[in-house]
Amino acid sequence: MYKGLRVVAIAPVLDEEVKITKVVERMPRDVVDEVLVIDDGSTDRSAEVAERAGARVIRLGATLGVGAALRAGYDDARANGFDVIVTVAGNNKDSPEEIPLLLDPICDDQADFVQGSRFLKPDRSFGEMPVYRRIATRIHPILFSLVAGKKLTESTNGFRAFRRAILEDERIDLNQEWLDEYELEPYLYLKTIRLGYRTAEVPVSKIYPPKSVGQTKMAPFVGWWSILRPLVYMGLRIRS
Repeated sequence: MYKGLRVVAIAPVLDEEVKITKVVERMPRDVVDEVLVIDDGSTDRSAEVAERAGARVIRLGATLGVGAALRAGYDDARANGFDVIVTVAGNNKDSPEEIPLLLDPICDDQADFVQGSRFLKPDRSFGEMPVYRRIATRIHPILFSLVAGKKLTESTNGFRAFRRAILEDERIDLNQEWLDEYELEPYLYLKTIRLGYRTAEVPVSKIYPPKSVGQTKMAPFVGWWSILRPLVYMGLRIRS
């Protein structure tokens, strides 16, 4: 337990057998009670190597989307009574060693939802981050802030922590089919803000690897629409 709270770290993964091992091995086990990997239909050995590294793995059996994978992890976290859920990228772009930075505002009862922001880090380095991702990750927080009515620096980074109580709020419906891909993460953050939960940002690292080893599975245009759709739908009150 970390400061009296049971913590689970969830990492969705799709065909990352090399990187997911490093993610699991880097987890601070004196902070995280369990590492839960959600295998989103990988065709490689991602699930096997994650288990070998010490994670518990849920195999979805088919590629359903990162949102669907996270939802499966959230359901498991609720069923097992974890107090705080941390989500971390399965491709080793985040720094699990920084998880206490996400947890401290929650443990100190200053926040219910803590968003990691790469843009708050003074000595930030993004590695070999694609240009289109640099543009998208700068524009999205501006639009997100307008819809949320709260100024934020980061809204697309999945490295975050939040209380289980947020998932148990019946006003938040994560079981909508349109949330199966990248939509779920901005949707959850936006609903959390709109419902009056206490949110905070903390500086974290986000390092993109060389293109030769795979940087991101988000495709331009299709992926962009996926992360923008919650802002459009909820801003225009098309969905709730």
